[in-house]
Amino acid sequence: MLDAKELRENFETVKQKLEKRGKDFGLESFLQMDKARRQLIRGLEDMKARQNAASKQVPQWKKEGKDTAELMAEMKALSDKIKEAEPRMKAIDDEIEALLLGIPNTPNDAVPYGETDADNKEIRRWGEPATFDFEAKPHWELGEQLRILDPAAAAKTTGARFIFYKGAGARLERALINFMLDTHIDMHGYEEVLPPFIVHRRSLVGTGQLPKFDQDNMFKLADTEYYLNPTAEVPVTNMYREEILDGSRLPIKHCAYAPSFRAEAGSAGRDTRGLIRQHQFNKVEMVKFTRPEDSYGELESLTNDAEEVLQELNLPYRVIILCGADLTFSSAKTYDIEVWMPSYGRYVEISSCSNFEAFQARRAGIRFKESPNEKPRFVHTLNGSGLAAGRTTAAILENFQRADGSVAIPERLSKYMNGAKEIR
Repeated sequence: MLDAKELRENFETVKQKLEKRGKDFGLESFLQMDKARRQLIRGLEDMKARQNAASKQVPQWKKEGKDTAELMAEMKALSDKIKEAEPRMKAIDDEIEALLLGIPNTPNDAVPYGETDADNKEIRRWGEPATFDFEAKPHWELGEQLRILDPAAAAKTTGARFIFYKGAGARLERALINFMLDTHIDMHGYEEVLPPFIVHRRSLVGTGQLPKFDQDNMFKLADTEYYLNPTAEVPVTNMYREEILDGSRLPIKHCAYAPSFRAEAGSAGRDTRGLIRQHQFNKVEMVKFTRPEDSYGELESLTNDAEEVLQELNLPYRVIILCGADLTFSSAKTYDIEVWMPSYGRYVEISSCSNFEAFQARRAGIRFKESPNEKPRFVHTLNGSGLAAGRTTAAILENFQRADGSVAIPERLSKYMNGAKEIR
């Protein structure tokens, strides 16, 4: 959530930054509501000041033998007006909060202008895209031929865009999850948590999926305030909701495995085949809580941590910075990491690494203090996929396929696959 004071005092600057997102967010409505609120506050303060003065006059007048009836009547009238004004104040506060909850984060100055994802800018590449001297197959065909992916069984038990991993496929997915967690814990210094797979509405408001941004893309449990977890970012970030953290602990770095659930409303075409856009998928998430002055350095290291997983697996990828129009609601700056997918003939997103600055922390009430006497400040929160396991499985199948239909297992994964070198 944006800072109301910052919006009030630097309105044109905030408005100009939000123009990178290419939409109108009704900021002028905030000015009107804020002006009405401040006028009401001044009126309330004047009435309460007069009420306090009159209450001090009553005993003095009685002592002097003066008639206090008129003064008492004035106090009663002031009391009635104050009681009438307080609900109006709450209503305006609620309207302002609702408006602010619907305004996205301001993009960082480094974020490029753009109208669509075609305007995202490539930062770097690693590795060479795979080439084959035979007709390469998409991962869904390889998976079914190797009898390690079974979408038909999942469609029978659940529906479209779910998957059964079987045999070596199930082991490969599990191996990737364990490899990713071990890499982030042992090499990058993250503390593992295993979060709940269901989250409350308040948590989704805290990280910015609700009330507006992502409502149609989530699965809500009927007649409850609970949702299936859209990403481990939500429960892990909200672990510290309404807390004041000890500044000496920062940065706090967590990694977590959790299944993620997405309705994927509006998705169509090639991406709906195979493992790229499933309603349920496995993901390892990295979440950081940092001092504001450190957060952009921590974004670079977070992105590097995700990249290192792909490097260890020898999967070619590129890193892009998202333009303003392609940023998620809560992000101030995002790097997408895209892995090479031979069947697509292009790079496909496998991780998003974002700095939310104080946006989520302000919504969720996450602050820190360096010393007991210091005024609390909002932390900066960051998160990144490290990585999406299903998409990594798909990338391995496609990039390491052989002419005979078998698939080589990356060397770093072999020990997680009980020493296996291939799937055939």
